[in-house]
Amino acid sequence: MTRRNDRLSEDDRVLWNLVARTAKPLKGRLAVDIPEIAAEARPTPSQSIQAAASLAGAAKPKTQHVSHALDEPTLDKLSKGRLPIEGRVDLHGLTQDEAYSLLFSFLHRAHAGGVRYVLVITGKGSSSGGDGVLRRAVPAWLSTPAFRPLVSSHDHAARNHGGSGALYVRLRRVR
Repeated sequence: MTRRNDRLSEDDRVLWNLVARTAKPLKGRLAVDIPEIAAEARPTPSQSIQAAASLAGAAKPKTQHVSHALDEPTLDKLSKGRLPIEGRVDLHGLTQDEAYSLLFSFLHRAHAGGVRYVLVITGKGSSSGGDGVLRRAVPAWLSTPAFRPLVSSHDHAARNHGGSGALYVRLRRVR
């Protein structure tokens, strides 16, 4: 008989904490405090945004975009459904910290599972009059060193998959 491992991985713990914060206690019960988990190995979203901004300032935007863009045949196959999208994550309604943690854990699990193409839905963000915080931030995050071992390239999704409110992400092969 094998022994069951009852410990959560760090990614599962982060995901659980995100879900647990949204739960409301039953009537007549007190809410339980959920402690923050320190993520030493993982940079904070604000650090990632600063790193992405410094990368964008140091390099020409055209060369940065070309190095992370999907090639045309792959983009065409994804948009027409000839290449399968093996995973999806929806970041609608999340704060930047929550979205960063969820995206990192999702991509980490997908990469470990050998998934090649995923769809990241950020939303367009135009309902509040802005241009979408996550819509701008997620491509910058995907270009940071924290995501570099996981992400090979990314590009805006086709209209039938969410258009400018979603991204196709090609994950690196597992070695």
